[in-house]
Amino acid sequence: MAYCTVADIAGHLGVEDTADDVIIQGYIDAAQNWIDRYCHRTFEALEDETRYVDARGDHVRGRVLYIDRIGELCEIDEILNGDGVEVTEYVTTPRNSTPYYAIRIKAMSGLSWTWVDDWEEAIEITGKWAYSVSPPEAIRQACIQLAAFYYRQKDQPFSDVTAVEAGIVIRPIGIPAAIKALITPYVKP
Repeated sequence: MAYCTVADIAGHLGVEDTADDVIIQGYIDAAQNWIDRYCHRTFEALEDETRYVDARGDHVRGRVLYIDRIGELCEIDEILNGDGVEVTEYVTTPRNSTPYYAIRIKAMSGLSWTWVDDWEEAIEITGKWAYSVSPPEAIRQACIQLAAFYYRQKDQPFSDVTAVEAGIVIRPIGIPAAIKALITPYVKP
């Protein structure tokens, strides 16, 4: 799925004809790709993915496992410790928002991060690896506006006007500032 739909763009543009739906979908894909690259993150996870983490290293501090090196995690389905035991008693950091950057085994569980034969990639985490399961509203709106911007550009004979004489209005090259303002708070440091 995308951060927005063809219907979102058509409604934003006031386009009722479905002849350009394929073109609009291409602009949606391009807008979503640009947003992800600009922000250095993905804002939507549709399917579970399994990633592996070393059971020892400076990202393991006691019962806390820092996972931000391997990506952003927004939903956990299963954690298998390096000894094959499922970890079910844990808390995430942060606790009430995503993405998670650490997992701490609860003290009452009696578990710790461990391994049997090889500590490398011993811990298995299955879940949705992204900023969130679905994009925040600001990201969705930015995708709508950017895809609409791309769509309008297709009919422009010139994408960058450099002449400034005779009162010609100049439209700057690049992504509109309003779109960047929507997504800047989400740029990964």
